Amino acid sequence: MPEAPVHPAIQRVLDAAARKGVTLEVTSFSESTHTAADAAAALGAALGQIVKSLVFVTDGGDGPEPLVCLVSGPNRVDLARLAAVTGESDVRRATAREAHDLTGFSIGGIPPIGHLRPTRVIMDPDLGRYPVVWAAAGLPTAVFPVPPGTLRILSNATVAPITEVVLAADRADDASARPAGA
Repeated sequence: MPEAPVHPAIQRVLDAAARKGVTLEVTSFSESTHTAADAAAALGAALGQIVKSLVFVTDGGDGPEPLVCLVSGPNRVDLARLAAVTGESDVRRATAREAHDLTGFSIGGIPPIGHLRPTRVIMDPDLGRYPVVWAAAGLPTAVFPVPPGTLRILSNATVAPITEVVLAADRADDASARPAGA
């Protein structure tokens, strides 16, 4: 029986990884893994292992320039920290249309790689707390596992503190949410 064709969005992600010599194993779900909590539940993973690919924009003179932030599931981007790290004073969250137009992917399925144009990527250092993290593979129903160091290399990311300060008690809650043996 012939293999089912791979969705073009997933294929762009696979091709981007292959250009760097990495083969990804994509897992697809019948239900959406649109939110980090949905993805963590579907995978039996800790919320912190889920990579949120969040699109922000700055004024590039010729229109909005994308900034993709790879953020650990429970964390939230701090705009002031992001502006300080990037040296951009006018950073804002992209609209859904801007995110799609700038990356070629819809919110909920935006991957860390395979964007339509070269994109500056900033990575949350908290992702490095896990041996493996899970990122969107181009659709809200598809993800792939990857070691954080490989994710950084694949996406040409700069690792920098761009999230709101998280209390130690919140991190302990995240660790206790991990399934046994995870």
